[in-house]
Order: sequence, then C-alpha cells, then structure tokens
Amino acid sequence: MLKILTRAAAALCLLTYTAQAQDGSDDLAAKTQNPIASMISLPFENTFDFGAGNGDAWIMNVQPVIPVTVGDWNLVSRVIAPIADAPGGVQTPGNPNSIGSGRAFGLGDINYSLFVSPAEAGRFIWGVGPSVTLPTATDSRLGSAKLSMGPTAVVLTQPKPWSLGVLARQLWSVAGPDGRADVNQFMVQPFVNYNFGDGWYAFSDPPITANWEAESDQMWTVPAGAGVGKIFKLGNQPMNVRAGAFANVIKPDAAPDWYAKLTVQFLFPK
Repeated sequence: MLKILTRAAAALCLLTYTAQAQDGSDDLAAKTQNPIASMISLPFENTFDFGAGNGDAWIMNVQPVIPVTVGDWNLVSRVIAPIADAPGGVQTPGNPNSIGSGRAFGLGDINYSLFVSPAEAGRFIWGVGPSVTLPTATDSRLGSAKLSMGPTAVVLTQPKPWSLGVLARQLWSVAGPDGRADVNQFMVQPFVNYNFGDGWYAFSDPPITANWEAESDQMWTVPAGAGVGKIFKLGNQPMNVRAGAFANVIKPDAAPDWYAKLTVQFLFPK
C-alpha cells in the first residue's frame, strides 16, 4: 500500500511538472472547488486507509458530476460509485455498518444526490435536494445492504482567492434485510481552498460523520488534514490533480488511524 501511495505522489509531481499551463486556470479552479458548478467533471478519488486493526484499505470513488440548466435553475447530479479493496468490518463514510472479516474487492453502495441551485449565483451559492444510496455492493462486507435516503445541502462563497463552504447530508435506511443494521448517518464536510495562482491551490475538506445507531463512544469520525492541488492541461484536456493526508482524531475502534487521498479529475468546461 505504501508503495502504491509513493508512486501516486510521484505521478502527481510528474504531471504537474510536465503538463502545459492552462489559460484561465484560476477561474477553472473556482468552478472545480464549487460542488454544484455548472460544469461536467469526472473525478477518480483514491483513498488509502492505514492503521485499522484488521488491515489497510484502498477505495476509489468514481464521482461524475452532471449539471443541467432548466429555466432559472441548475439541476446538478452527483454520483459516488465506490470500488474497494478492503477488510471486512472497516467503517467508512459510505459504509457505516460494515460486517464480516477477510478482505473483499468489488463495487460498494452507490450514492446519488440531486442539487437544485439558482442558475444565477449571488455572493452565496447554495443547493438543496435529495440523496439516495442504493444497495449495489457486490460483497456484503462492502455495503450496508440497505436502501437509504434523505436530504442534502451545500452552501459556499468564493471571495478571491478563497473558496469556503460546507456540504451536509443525512441518510436513513428505508428498506433492506432485517438482519443488517439500520443506516442512520449524518455527514458534514466543511471545505476551504486557497488559490495561489497559476492553477495551484491548497485545500482542506474533511468529511465528519456520525453513525447515530452506534454507541456514543463509537459514533463520530472526525478527520483533520490538508493537501495541495493543481489545475492544468494534459494535451487539450483540462485536468485537476490533488493529494492530501488526514488523521482521524476522533474515530470508532474499527476505523483507520489516518488516510491519504489522490484525486485525478477530468474537467469539461463549457
């Protein structure tokens, strides 16, 4: 796992060193840092977990974002489709009620969120809508086996050179086998970005989660950390690559001690 992480960091340095600088990269960075921007994008977010009692894990979230403008409103669809190589029992934000033992590889539960947002943004940008998690896991250790749904919302502001905001979501299970634990999970993700210019930026966006079904001392996962990223062009393709590390300062016993993230994002501005 450490070798994979080292190679990924080396790839980030190589890409940002050799890639062609992109015109308007600062404006594109602002759009990239807006979760409900009117821009199609395709991120591949790789998370490398370390320090869990029953082993390390790798999770890649494929997260397409597809906006559609209807009259005065933007309808922004966001999908999170996780592919994981993980030991059973490791709790993650997408799977708060993991079960079993032994390693599993495959697709996890897919989450879909739809944000309704004004097409003409003011000083504050906001969006609200429903969020649904489907029991699509190919292995019982990688999903909750429950159909879950609830509300989600995001609000942000972007006074240059900053992007500041918060995204929140609450999910409740509404169907699924009685033998599996109910899903009652809250997630709030504050995000801070500082843009240095020429496409470079620093960020922090720890997802803070609460599993309301757990015991009080096992309920919260609170990470802290930061990272760096860059907007550039690879040939004619606008790209966003970023890497960071986060420590779980508060966590359930089964959760990892810390994790690193490497995201490679394809951007399709209008």
